[in-house]
Amino acid sequence: MDAAGKQREVDQQRRNFFGTAAMIMSTIPLGMGLPTEGKAAGPSKRHAPTAARQTSFAPLKQIDAGDVSVGYAEAGPADGPAVVLLHGWPYDIYSFVDAAPLLASAGYRVIVPYLRGFGTTTFLSSDTFRNGQPSAVALDTILMMDALKIEKAVIAGYDWGGRSADIIATLWPERCKGLVSASGYLIADPAAQKTPLPPSAELQWWYQFYFATERGRAGYDKYRHDFAKLIWKIASPKWYFDDATFHRSAAAFDNPDHVDIVIHNYRWRLGLAKGEAKYDKYERRLAATPAIFVPTITMEGDANGAPHAADPSAYARKFSGKYASRIITGGVGHNLPQEAPEAFAQAVVDADHL
Repeated sequence: MDAAGKQREVDQQRRNFFGTAAMIMSTIPLGMGLPTEGKAAGPSKRHAPTAARQTSFAPLKQIDAGDVSVGYAEAGPADGPAVVLLHGWPYDIYSFVDAAPLLASAGYRVIVPYLRGFGTTTFLSSDTFRNGQPSAVALDTILMMDALKIEKAVIAGYDWGGRSADIIATLWPERCKGLVSASGYLIADPAAQKTPLPPSAELQWWYQFYFATERGRAGYDKYRHDFAKLIWKIASPKWYFDDATFHRSAAAFDNPDHVDIVIHNYRWRLGLAKGEAKYDKYERRLAATPAIFVPTITMEGDANGAPHAADPSAYARKFSGKYASRIITGGVGHNLPQEAPEAFAQAVVDADHL
């Protein structure tokens, strides 16, 4: 069999491993911008394998990438097509502890990095500004891919990780084979974010106002674990995680730069903190909230309590290439990859073949 034939066989095996998607509420016809209505469904148990719940990754690795030494988990064959999974706040790489083995079993090389300020990702110099602005966080992933000699990957994430994935697909589309973004299009214009919202909407962003104060900074530093657990409960009201699951992830918030990165990220978004000039060229492009043409699947949980959960029709026009949107039912909240790992892994496989 020639090389092309072998690749077709491998691709078919991956499709067979997960089967066809059965979680689609609305699917965008390829190349079009508006969804057609469909029926919501939960993670497919008939087509996708059931994830055996995992408790840990293989020993973590470290690699220098720009300003940081990135700590990351890796699974799957070293020569497999690459997938990069990006976590959110206040979560960590264990959001993907069940999805990663599914993708590895399907032949993918899976890379799961800690974002700057989380886990074992540390700054290489004590003099480096602890910058949490979105383009800086996203660029870490590109530089990590460079260091790992990964030319192109399916990029998938949620929350901060979903925003980073959207930014990568926008600024470096040649590095992104496919995109999976939970909560949809997360690139925002900082100027537009200064516009006041109705009180009921502002209430949902209470923690950003808290972080804008020095009292909030000190409170987050002192009670970061309690704070994170509260956010988990609000954002995923039907996810009944146990203490062991929470504490496994909460250890990532003990990173010495965690508070600096989180506070700067939210203050920068509100225009209360400056970024760095070296990222201005990226932020100018992102401020235009450009359309993404990389093949994309967006996802929402039907019980997402996070404030930026939205009806997919609100952002569908932001994806101008091949695109589909999925609502995952069954009480799935904001931490979608950990609450519905089979559905998330399925979306990654499907985005690879859009």
